[in-house]
Amino acid sequence: MRSVTMRAALIREHGGPEVLRIEEVPDPVPAAGEVLVRLRGAALNYHDVLLRRSGLGMRLPLVMGVDGAGVRCDTGEAVIIQPSLDWGPDPAAPGPGWSILGDRRQGTYAELIALPEENLRPKPAGWTWAEAAALPTAGLTVYRGLFTRGGLKAGETIVMLGTGGGIATFVIAMAAAAGARVLVTSSSADKIARATRELGAAGGAVYDDPGWTDRIRALTPAGAGADLVIDTVGRDTAASLRCVRPGGRLVVFGAPVGAVASFDLREFYFSQRSIVATTLGTGREFDELLGWLDGNPWRPVIDSTFAFGDVVAAHERMESGQHFGKIILTFD
Repeated sequence: MRSVTMRAALIREHGGPEVLRIEEVPDPVPAAGEVLVRLRGAALNYHDVLLRRSGLGMRLPLVMGVDGAGVRCDTGEAVIIQPSLDWGPDPAAPGPGWSILGDRRQGTYAELIALPEENLRPKPAGWTWAEAAALPTAGLTVYRGLFTRGGLKAGETIVMLGTGGGIATFVIAMAAAAGARVLVTSSSADKIARATRELGAAGGAVYDDPGWTDRIRALTPAGAGADLVIDTVGRDTAASLRCVRPGGRLVVFGAPVGAVASFDLREFYFSQRSIVATTLGTGREFDELLGWLDGNPWRPVIDSTFAFGDVVAAHERMESGQHFGKIILTFD
């Protein structure tokens, strides 16, 4: 007989990794149209760090976690979770009821989760649990950012600002696989070299060095700048725009360093550049992503795996900034 309690990692206060506590809580009870899933893997996202530190307006206590993969309790099918809930009817932007797992409802930092059946997809054939858990948020966000919103085409030059985290590894590998020429920035020359060696980047620049935008532009056709720049950091929007060619696009879907942008508005509109915002994506785009990956040998880059009970150490690893790829929690 199935137990009526499960282990979950809760935050009851805001703070550092140490505020995460493994507790015994009641099993979730699926509502009409929902399915219970026993998780086998859950991935960390920087969103989790921001949520743990500040709450982002969410109520406590809270079970965080956006990404996961596991086994349906009713059928035994191996599934991957599509984390975007109640997007709404307009594919251009989410509606007022939109949310993601781990915010307004229980997330994947738990042994069991109840969620709408429409948010489940078969686990990609041949993928490990860690790879499947790593895909949803980063894969869906990057797919929408590169193709739906960014309009990336084969032969274009793209710059990924900030290299090493899970999102960056997805951008580099997926853009390169789509036939783009990918340049990168990082605070670490070693991470730039690894992105070039392992993910298909064509070079890059260390953003802590003065004049790094000039070095990036020098690597683009005629030194004019990139067709598309991806900014998930929000460090310096003016510098990000300097990497974009006239008529090019800057796609923004993150701001852990800076939430307020400042740049020369006259230079911006005379250059005919565009700033495009995006976040996560629709269920249809998730299906398109899975179709794009079908038969593709690419797999998410896994930095490290931690047993679920070591969730504090996993968060410490993420906050260290030393990781290259996704950090995964595994369940026995």
